[in-house]
Amino acid sequence: MKLLPLSLILIVFVFGLSGCVSVQKGPISLQSLEPSAALRFSDIPVPSGFKILPKESFILESGGVRAGILKYTGKADAQSVVLFYRNQMPVYNWALLNVLEYGDRMLNFERENESCVITIKSVGVRVELTLSLAPKSPMPVSHKERTEEVSKQQTEK
Repeated sequence: MKLLPLSLILIVFVFGLSGCVSVQKGPISLQSLEPSAALRFSDIPVPSGFKILPKESFILESGGVRAGILKYTGKADAQSVVLFYRNQMPVYNWALLNVLEYGDRMLNFERENESCVITIKSVGVRVELTLSLAPKSPMPVSHKERTEEVSKQQTEK
């Protein structure tokens, strides 16, 4: 007799728990990310709430040249971070070159004398973000330009 009330309580408890589980249907809604106010490079935004990993980051600035790898972690979905950078980097005068999405995501940006590669990696509910900044190499002289220069020098002799 005592078994019946205990079984009834157990059944109600199990069904009560299953009612708390929800299944999301349809596309995942992307969260809108805002830029952080605290930036290590003033012209490379970081989503608000992302924390820098100082032991995995470095910055070099010398004679107007700067380079660095900054690693951050934060709670967001990777696609929201991709959209954040696609929208925010042009505000800071960065031009998007390409986006590579295969597991991790990689966005390549450039401007006159610098390039910036942003790598976004999903780790559970968190995102690991790597910002790599480097000066661009001077453009090499093309074969055609060299041939024209040699030809010009030979006609001058």
